[in-house]
Amino acid sequence: MLAGIEAGGTKFICAVGAGPGDLETVQIPTTTPVETVAKAVNFLRSFRAEMRAVGIAAFGPVDLHPASRTYGYITTTPKAGWHNFDLAGTVREALDLPVGFDTDVNAAALGEARWGAAQGLTDFLYLTVGTGIGGGALVNGRLVHGLVHPEMGHIRVPRDKAEDPFSGCCPFHGDCLEGIAAGPAIRARWGMDAREFPVDHPGLLLEARYLALGLANWVCTLSPQRIVMGGGVIEQPLLLPLMRKELLRILNGYVQARELTERPEQYVVPAMLGSRAGVLGALVLAEEASERSS
Repeated sequence: MLAGIEAGGTKFICAVGAGPGDLETVQIPTTTPVETVAKAVNFLRSFRAEMRAVGIAAFGPVDLHPASRTYGYITTTPKAGWHNFDLAGTVREALDLPVGFDTDVNAAALGEARWGAAQGLTDFLYLTVGTGIGGGALVNGRLVHGLVHPEMGHIRVPRDKAEDPFSGCCPFHGDCLEGIAAGPAIRARWGMDAREFPVDHPGLLLEARYLALGLANWVCTLSPQRIVMGGGVIEQPLLLPLMRKELLRILNGYVQARELTERPEQYVVPAMLGSRAGVLGALVLAEEASERSS
C-alpha cells in the first residue's frame, strides 16, 4: 500500500491505500509541528509493514530541490511554529520509508490527472480558491517547479480602486490575487462567505472578474488544455458560469481554440475529487518515490 499526508494549515489528512476506492483516512488538527507530525506518524505506523512509501502534499512555501540542505522543509510560512520545519525529513526518519514531497496544490493536480477531471491531459492547470489561492500546472506531463514552485495566488491583476477600495489582506503583498479574492478577503469585504451570496450580490461579479483575470494570464502564458477549479469558494454555484463568461470577455477573441470558445463549460471545470484531491495526489507522490528508490 501507499501512504499519503496532506499537510494543511488547519488540518492534516492522512491516508493509506492505493486509490480513491480503498482509502483509510484520519484527520488531525494542525497544532505544533512536533504534536501534529507525531499523531500522523502514529496513524501510519500501524500500517508500516504493508507500506512501501509515503507522499507528503504540504502547505507552503516549501523547498522542493533535492540537492538543497533544506529539501523537504516548510520555509517562509507565516503559520506560527512551522517556519523552517523539516517535514519530509521528520516523517522519513520516523517511518524509514521513501518519501515524496511537493506542494499541496501540485499534489492535487497529480490527483486530478490520475483519477479526476484532468485524466488524459498533458497540459492543464489546477487552481484552488479557499483560505488562500494556489495553483499547480502540468506542462508536457510534468509538474512545473522552476526556481521554487509556482505561487499563482500572488500574481497582480488589474483593479479599479474606486469600484473596490478594499486594500487586500495578504500579509506579504496586500492586494495580490489571493489578497483580494480568497475566502478571507471575501469575508472581510462583504461579511459573508461566497456560498452565502444571493443571486444579485455585487460580490459575485467582482469575484468572477478577479479570478477570470488570473485565468486569462495563465491561458496566455501556460496554454493549458483545461483549467480545473477546486476549493471552498468555487462551491458557490453561480461563480463558475460567471468566470467562464468573464474569461471569454477578457480574452476578447484573441485565443482561438474551440475547446475554449465553443465549450467553455468543458474548459473551466470543477475538480472531480473535491477535498480528497490533495491526499490522493500524495499517494501519487508516494508511488513516484517508491519507483525512484527501487
